[in-house]
Amino acid sequence: MSNIEEEEEEDYMSDAFLSSIQDVKPGIPVPRRVKELYQKEEKHRENNIKNRQKSLKEVEKERRDSVLNEALTKNNKGFALLQKMGYQKGQALGKKGDGIVEPIPLHIKTGRSGIGHEAMTKRKAEEYLENFRQKFQMTQQAQGQAANDFRLRMRSKREEQKLEGDFRRGQRACLQLDKQKGISCPREVWYWPPSDAPQEDDSEPEEDEVTDQELSIPEKSHILASYLRQRHLFCIWCGTEYQDEEDIQSNCPGDTFEDHE
Repeated sequence: MSNIEEEEEEDYMSDAFLSSIQDVKPGIPVPRRVKELYQKEEKHRENNIKNRQKSLKEVEKERRDSVLNEALTKNNKGFALLQKMGYQKGQALGKKGDGIVEPIPLHIKTGRSGIGHEAMTKRKAEEYLENFRQKFQMTQQAQGQAANDFRLRMRSKREEQKLEGDFRRGQRACLQLDKQKGISCPREVWYWPPSDAPQEDDSEPEEDEVTDQELSIPEKSHILASYLRQRHLFCIWCGTEYQDEEDIQSNCPGDTFEDHE
């Protein structure tokens, strides 16, 4: 073998190549000396693991497990006393034989936490879970209440818009019907649309007089509907002017918006 080939093999034996040789894909040729070196390193690593000195906890655990897995013999004083009282191996304890068969398991506490720490941790976890569940339920209820309030507000707003539309339609109908009968001035200024109603004077209203600013849209709509029904035999919600009192009583559902729904 030439010097160039020996140098190439030495390069293959570098630490980087040894660390990545496990990832080499099948089918790629690897020099024999590199394989032998890798196998030697693996064997050395396994021996180190086997000969590694065990910690004190590991030694104690192995010793404890081996003792607990061994069955009691006659050399055990407690077992010998049980046999003197008539106990047989594999028999349940108790006068009637209804006691336990296997010994009470031994739970070794290896952590450094105090007595009752696990129970306290469990209790705190349960309390945290219960608090979280309550907060989640309260949040869900608050969201549901907010959604209901929003729906109620939107429905109330739509109803107000509907009443206002009915009121404006009643004003236009009142103006047209009053004009047809030669009425030049409405009974109340707000009976007609603002653009067609005459302007009020600046005189102060009497104490017992109710101004239109004190009335709400539903109240105005109800008053105007009653006026149109009595004066002109006209129903705002039917949009019809009836011929006489008998006609409006028999063909109109009623004098309120709810009657026409």
